[in-house]
Amino acid sequence: MKIAVVQPLPGIGDMIWHVPHIRAIATHLGIPVTVLTKPRSASDQIFSGEPLVRDVMWLDRNPDQGTGDHDRSGVFRLIAALRARRFDAVYLLHHSKSLALLLALAGIPARYGYGFGVQRLFLNRGPFLPAPVLRMHPHDQATAWLAAASIPMPDPEPTLTADPTLRRGLNITPGTYVAIGIGSSEAYKQWGADRFAALTRALLTAGWSRVILIGGTAEAALAETIRAKTDTLIDRVEIAAGWNLARIIALLADAGFYVGNDTGVMNIAAAAGLRSYGLFGATPALRHSSRILPIMPQGGIDRDHGMARITCDQVLAAIVADRGVIGPLA
Repeated sequence: MKIAVVQPLPGIGDMIWHVPHIRAIATHLGIPVTVLTKPRSASDQIFSGEPLVRDVMWLDRNPDQGTGDHDRSGVFRLIAALRARRFDAVYLLHHSKSLALLLALAGIPARYGYGFGVQRLFLNRGPFLPAPVLRMHPHDQATAWLAAASIPMPDPEPTLTADPTLRRGLNITPGTYVAIGIGSSEAYKQWGADRFAALTRALLTAGWSRVILIGGTAEAALAETIRAKTDTLIDRVEIAAGWNLARIIALLADAGFYVGNDTGVMNIAAAAGLRSYGLFGATPALRHSSRILPIMPQGGIDRDHGMARITCDQVLAAIVADRGVIGPLA
């Protein structure tokens, strides 16, 4: 039997949210599954060591701009690729009507999904969720569907296991460093170089041996700017920009804690078991993981000015309130 699970949200964090649901479906069926998702999710890296995921198949769609390999006439390539894989069943963890139609056109015999509105016409297996669930967070939507389908999910919190070989290869003493996530998928989620530099200086002064700035290749210049602003402490600031996610997971697994923007790395940090202080100035705080402690500005979130209203002192106070100290635990 060949099974596909479709999770079309594009971000790394989006996929991390759905890791427990994908595992639950595969465990329930007793076989590894194929994950169909967007390339930006980096799911090939997320699931590189996951025994319950057979492989990852890309869903390269960008309907707003029509620039994806599977947009416009490319949709026929996607249908052909799905037909060639001869899936026996597919689980669509999303409310998309167009994707439900594509899965039907691909001739997949058993098509499971949420069944919101018109989507129900193209799905032939229940259960279907009531309309109010559509207003819930995607993690909660998937959790509600698994519950309705009587598919057990022992732990709804996402978890990731670091490769022990990669952990040893980093050659960093566990628990001696802090990971700061400086990446942001949107500019309004960015805390900024000056604030990150002030936080870095405070953490190093408090006794951490080093601070590691984590981001994508797009944040390499920002990381260098932050590092340059740490003055005499610059030699204790390192940069992990554009690393493979398996190495990032290994790095996060042994950090003292994570602090930084609401980004995919924050979700990875929490899934790797790390206490994560997330800066939610512009977006609602995530509640899917007990390891994420949201830090929000006084007066509430604000897309335009919310991140700027989170002060370095506020972040340090939140860390002290949670851990008891800013520096390493005795």
